[in-house]
Amino acid sequence: MSKEFLGEFEEVVLTMVAALREEAYGAMIAEEIESRLDRSVKLSAVHVTLYRLQDKGLIDSHMGGGTNERGGRRKRLYTVTDAGLASLRDLQEKRLILWNMVPQLKIN
Repeated sequence: MSKEFLGEFEEVVLTMVAALREEAYGAMIAEEIESRLDRSVKLSAVHVTLYRLQDKGLIDSHMGGGTNERGGRRKRLYTVTDAGLASLRDLQEKRLILWNMVPQLKIN
């Protein structure tokens, strides 16, 4: 099986699903990306990326319970699979290798 590479936004969304745990649903993921990364994102882009990550086997989803705030509507909640965790570990390791190549920067 060939290794699938993740795009930058896929990596961000996958990381956010892992970080948010049981609170990982589309709107919350979009809000966290905007607030923590100071990056504007469209909810539809998050949803498309979640579907793509699910197709790749990196995340699973299930329907949560309805809430009063949502008029009884249920949220689709996402969790990282074992393959997704392995992918995140590999990505982190590769990023650290690259960052370790950068000489210490002095701030004046």
